[in-house]
Amino acid sequence: MATASNCPAPMSVTSNGSWDGDSPLHHALPLIILQICLVVVVTRGLAVLLRPMRQPRVVAEIIVRRRRSEKYDETQGGILLGPSALGRSTRFMSNVFPKQSLTVLDTLANIGLIFFLFLVGLELDVRSLRRTGKGALAIALAGITLPFALGIGTSFVLRSTIVKGARQAPFLVFMGVALSITAFPVLARILAELKLLTTDLGRMAMSAAAVNDVAAWVLLALAIALSGSGSPIVSLWVLLTGIAFVAGVVIFVRPVLHWMARRTTEAEPIKESYICATLVIVLAAGFTTDAIGIHALFGAFVVGVVVPKDGPFAGILIEKIEDLVTSLFLPLYFVSSGLKTNVATIRGGRSWGLLVLVIANACIGKIFGTIVAALIAKIPVREAVTLGFLMNTKGLVELIVLNIGRDRKVLNDETFAIMVLMALFTTFITTPIVMGIYKPARRAPPYKHRTVERSDMDSEFRVLACFHGSRNIPTMISLVESSRGTRRRRLTVYAMHLMELSERSSAISMVHKARRNGLPFWNKASGNADQLVIAFEAYRQLSSVTVRPLTAISDLDTIHEDIIGSAQQKRAALIILPFHKVLHMDGTLESIGHAYHLVNQRVLRQAPCSVAILIDRGLGGTTKVPSSEVSYEVAVLFFGGPDDREALAYGTRMAEHPGIALTVLRFSPSVTNPEDLEQDEACIANFRGRMASSSAAAEEGSARYEEVEATDSVKIIAAIKELRRRYNLFLAGRSPAAIPLVERTDCAELGPVGSYLASPEFSTVASVLVIQRYDPKADASKMTEAAAAEAGDATVYDVPDTPLSLVTPESSTRGKGDG
Repeated sequence: MATASNCPAPMSVTSNGSWDGDSPLHHALPLIILQICLVVVVTRGLAVLLRPMRQPRVVAEIIVRRRRSEKYDETQGGILLGPSALGRSTRFMSNVFPKQSLTVLDTLANIGLIFFLFLVGLELDVRSLRRTGKGALAIALAGITLPFALGIGTSFVLRSTIVKGARQAPFLVFMGVALSITAFPVLARILAELKLLTTDLGRMAMSAAAVNDVAAWVLLALAIALSGSGSPIVSLWVLLTGIAFVAGVVIFVRPVLHWMARRTTEAEPIKESYICATLVIVLAAGFTTDAIGIHALFGAFVVGVVVPKDGPFAGILIEKIEDLVTSLFLPLYFVSSGLKTNVATIRGGRSWGLLVLVIANACIGKIFGTIVAALIAKIPVREAVTLGFLMNTKGLVELIVLNIGRDRKVLNDETFAIMVLMALFTTFITTPIVMGIYKPARRAPPYKHRTVERSDMDSEFRVLACFHGSRNIPTMISLVESSRGTRRRRLTVYAMHLMELSERSSAISMVHKARRNGLPFWNKASGNADQLVIAFEAYRQLSSVTVRPLTAISDLDTIHEDIIGSAQQKRAALIILPFHKVLHMDGTLESIGHAYHLVNQRVLRQAPCSVAILIDRGLGGTTKVPSSEVSYEVAVLFFGGPDDREALAYGTRMAEHPGIALTVLRFSPSVTNPEDLEQDEACIANFRGRMASSSAAAEEGSARYEEVEATDSVKIIAAIKELRRRYNLFLAGRSPAAIPLVERTDCAELGPVGSYLASPEFSTVASVLVIQRYDPKADASKMTEAAAAEAGDATVYDVPDTPLSLVTPESSTRGKGDG
């Protein structure tokens, strides 16, 4: 006689609707949609709450995990989706996360994990591992060996207490791997938060973490092979077929991927068939490795590693799939690990003692091993200790190891909970401890020339030119070329690429690219040097200007600190910032985001030198690299005041270029104060004296001075409108002695004249440079406030130059004496 089954009936996919009396929570599709929305909202909300403590988002995702309630024997959320909050309602949890939905949730989460591991493989450039320095390699090996050994020692203690009966070999390997892992993506974001990403310490940590990452995957594959049926013969077959699979991917799949990569160009969109074929290959590889007995994620990872990194193919693949995977599917993996993390299993003195033992061994092994290797590599003590704590960062890979161990019955509930808490603790403490023991911030050395206008006009002129992407490059280079003058004085340009570090997977790929060969973004060794490198390298070779590339990789909320710190460290006289609005085909300016707007405002408030905001309307065209044959008409709109005098000084410098025709238009009467009026007259007299003393300028008419009578805003606007078709570039002060020219503006940082020049009313093809002169009085007050808050805590972060040994001899010669 058949017995009734206690298993719940499988869910149907869709419901008939609430109006028909059918609850959507009893059907798979609407329920999984609700679960996804809930998980994403709770995870992102917790990440926002943890952000003031500078914790990476993975900490929030680990916390939002489910566990089993022994009282109700139901799947419940973790700290927020569990008994501490929403899980207090048993009815809520049984409806939103019923047992019948777990298969769908787990399957969807693991599909997301497969494609995430494919993205991880795309980020890993095997060639960069070959170029890892001996110091980083030694640190990586020491950071694996000692914690692995301590993990094995810990496993004996656990097997004799709470994991009795576990198979020895796989348990030893799983524990060793769990304690020796360093989370490469999490480490990159922590380094970016602490402004260490572009320092020597950050480079060392990233290189060692990349090697550690590869070693962790190899060891994990070994652990999975050993955790099979228990038969040594079966484990051997798993290892051999796994090796054969990797060889097969390299021999057969890699040529196919290279063929598709060669047929993908920047100029044409990638074929949909290539994307589809690649995704199918990833899934097929996952099926193969799962059939072998390793895990489906290994197949996806191997395919990602062999995808060619040269050309746009890998970048396009990341762009196509990363947002959906990392934003929706990956958080499900942390929640779909339900029935595993049961903190209630850790009770009693023995369990808490074992938790302390595991955390202590994880920290001692990783930190001590790294410190010893770093000291042997002659790294200073403070940097060595900082490196040790950085390498102790855990993350998603740690959770994958633990989940696989739990699924393979190698880890029980109590051991699993202890290891998860260990991962949370070690990741959580990294940022505050590193901030406490290592402060790269130091006061910048004082320097003299912080403005364009100066008494010693033959001294070196240093400019920090910032740009977001390729669209800023032509105008930026045209402006630099126009500023070089013809005198023997040197012009040094620090070209800083502002790159946002987000939570996206491609951000880590970007970090890899920025750090390749130890160069910020100057990548001569790569066969696919991007257009940014080509443009600056071409200009450097064609001009007498020293160009030094830098990269700022940071969150947009703090990237202004990189700009300000670099300007101080490089002793820049002028910072050039791109306007937060870009030109469209119809001639209008459209914002690229409020965050970029705030970056410019913060730099204007805190800059250690003069600042210019460039409103780019295509100065010099979109493709040409300027040479000595440039020919531009430049107008300086002079109303009076310090900022206008700075704009005039910059225009005077530009007038020295044989291809620049400068016109200074002085609007009068001025509304400035008597002291400024006296300095304005002296500045104008100095300019006219220079113009008169230059016979070439007088004969060719390359420098002209005009006065415009304008008593109100209507006449000023009319006079400016008459000029818009004649000139390629307008120079204006940010705070001139002028009345407002527009009633309302969303660009108050440009001042009254600049706001009008950037408004739709001023329709022109001319670019605009709005300049703010450095005010030493305001800077002194800011320094006084900072000193009162915390003496000696100026936030200056050195972004290293391109190593002179890796650029041409010409630039090395020009770069001597650079500080």
